[in-house]
Amino acid sequence: MLAKTVISLGLWLQFAAGQNAPERGPQPSVSNSEGDLLFLLDSSGSVSYYEFSKVKEFIWDLLRPFTFGPKDVQTSIIHISTTPTMEFPFDRYLSSGTVQQAIRDTRQLMGDTNTGQALSYAKEKFFSDGAGARPDVPKVLVWVTDGFSTDDISEPMQLLKDMGVTVFIVSTGRGNYLELSAAASQPPEKHLHFVDVDDLPIITKELRDAILDVIQANRLHAVDITSSSFRLTWPQLLSQETGYYTLEYAPAGDLARKRTTQVSGAHTSLTLSNLAPETAYEVVLIPESNIHYFPPQATRVTTLPEEITPAQVFISESGPHSFQVSWAPMLDSVMGYQILYGPLPGNSAKLLEVDGKKNSTVVENLAPNTTYLVTVTAVYNSGKERSLSAKACTQEEGSKVRHLRFEDMGPNTLKASWDAADGKVLGYRVRCRRQTGPSSVLSVSPQVHSVLLTDLPSGTTNKVCVKPVYKNQAGKGLCRLVHMQPATDAQGYNHRPTA
Repeated sequence: MLAKTVISLGLWLQFAAGQNAPERGPQPSVSNSEGDLLFLLDSSGSVSYYEFSKVKEFIWDLLRPFTFGPKDVQTSIIHISTTPTMEFPFDRYLSSGTVQQAIRDTRQLMGDTNTGQALSYAKEKFFSDGAGARPDVPKVLVWVTDGFSTDDISEPMQLLKDMGVTVFIVSTGRGNYLELSAAASQPPEKHLHFVDVDDLPIITKELRDAILDVIQANRLHAVDITSSSFRLTWPQLLSQETGYYTLEYAPAGDLARKRTTQVSGAHTSLTLSNLAPETAYEVVLIPESNIHYFPPQATRVTTLPEEITPAQVFISESGPHSFQVSWAPMLDSVMGYQILYGPLPGNSAKLLEVDGKKNSTVVENLAPNTTYLVTVTAVYNSGKERSLSAKACTQEEGSKVRHLRFEDMGPNTLKASWDAADGKVLGYRVRCRRQTGPSSVLSVSPQVHSVLLTDLPSGTTNKVCVKPVYKNQAGKGLCRLVHMQPATDAQGYNHRPTA
């Protein structure tokens, strides 16, 4: 099976060149920022104490340059556990020193990984006066996860984003890329990071800069930038009763194509859509007030290059005769997908066709222990095609030992025999757990199908397990309980299989 670690190429190159190395020493303070910043911290039993402590260090390094206060940044932590718990409200710690100490004092709760419940709880606290949240500042959620959750996250996460929360996700495990990229704010290249827990410092500056793009106070800026849209946000300057906003925008190279729209003074954001890909737009916000004069605010926003698919191909759930192929992203402009697969080396290939609304399929009737080249081709409504390939390996077949038998070879000695397992067996491992005395493990070559077990005291019950060893997978063992007759009885033995 093909395993991948996802990290942006630009970030990797910066780090390799030393441009994005872990930050050291005092950092310049960041002012002119205003927002409620919430960390969703995996505090469940699936996270080790070491990982938990490294994540706490990462959170503090991320926050270190910020200025805290009722007109600056406020932060809070919610634990993911059996029951979600807020470590401290947004308005409790309003200085760098107290925030640092509060993070240092945070203790792991253990329990289940109920992330969906924690997200619903976060939505409640993000907009709660009792939790110290402020009504008219940007909201940012940073979810640090090992990639595992016991409940559904899609619905509560979408509700958060619908309410204007910008979601950043840092996965320190092997999380599902498709699930996490859908959960993060768009585009995922900016809001989703996969990184080992020991390498969290690599992404600190990049993530902090992305958060700053959201919470920089008193200015017009864009978030959720795609190839055809972006969302503009600005501080609350007016109200429904005191005026309205006029927005003007045009491609920077063709200002004659200026478009104008108006929204009421109650708005602090607006999404512009149907834009050209990879184009710089000049945007001007004009507050029209009948009470105060507010100067216009301007910004330049560049849309992303047009999305293409497949940009990633993933292989999963590999077995002896099948594996699953998934790809991303999903685009409405795709009519269908063609999956071409064939063994390596070889000249034969087969074709599967998949509807454009699907992003995965299972490839079946394959040969075991074989490497395949898989090519996914997207066929666009326009007739254009784009392909991307990946290698996949099927597992070896028949990995189970059969018919484990025993023969009495004299006092305290048995001969254990078994039938050969299927596939390319590298050897067998025989474990004997004695009722009294030490356990023993024997390794034998693939041609050997029996061993002598000695030092089995009379009157004891012992557990014997035989497991085949393969190169690319774990074999399935077979175990039996064997009872040695007391010395006063007739020589012999009885054995019975495990349940």
